[in-house]
Amino acid sequence: MEDRVVVKEVDEWISKLEECKQLEETQVKALCEKAKEILSNESNVQEVRCPVTVCGDVHGQFHDLMELFRIGGKSPDTNYLFMGDYVDRGYYSVETVSLLVALKVRFPNRITIVRGNHENRQITQVYGFYDECLRKYGNPNVWKYFTDLFDYLPLTALVDGQIFCLHGGLSPSIDTLDHIRSLDRLQELPHEVQIVQ
Repeated sequence: MEDRVVVKEVDEWISKLEECKQLEETQVKALCEKAKEILSNESNVQEVRCPVTVCGDVHGQFHDLMELFRIGGKSPDTNYLFMGDYVDRGYYSVETVSLLVALKVRFPNRITIVRGNHENRQITQVYGFYDECLRKYGNPNVWKYFTDLFDYLPLTALVDGQIFCLHGGLSPSIDTLDHIRSLDRLQELPHEVQIVQ
């Protein structure tokens, strides 16, 4: 019974978000908590199966995201791998990241979201997500819910055991997938690896 209630609620959130309407603060908090439960069971090197549509930086460009879904197909009909940088720079970072996280919660085996360099507290304070959250919600709570969630995102993906996917680059000190798997990702990215282009 509880699962059906969650599915119905998330479906309502997705419908609202697809109209580029933001969720209530309490809904964002609940969404992020549910997403943490799902993401905490995923690997730093998340396995992904083909066929899959791989998408790069979205950067708060909600209408571009909707165009990707129009062209590629909606979930659960299409599997997606999003490669990070969901927020900053665009005008609709809140709606964009909310929709992607809601889709991840609703279709956890069809949507894979990995961490980019903009899924970071310091970067989002400089490039717009923090200010957007303040403007749209009147406080930084939604920013905090999402930036806490970002720590749970897988670092990389491995498509069909053959195609290694990640947002930017690797540290020269990392030489195996097992090394990546062993990293503690539940933290802010160290400053020395944050390279913004």
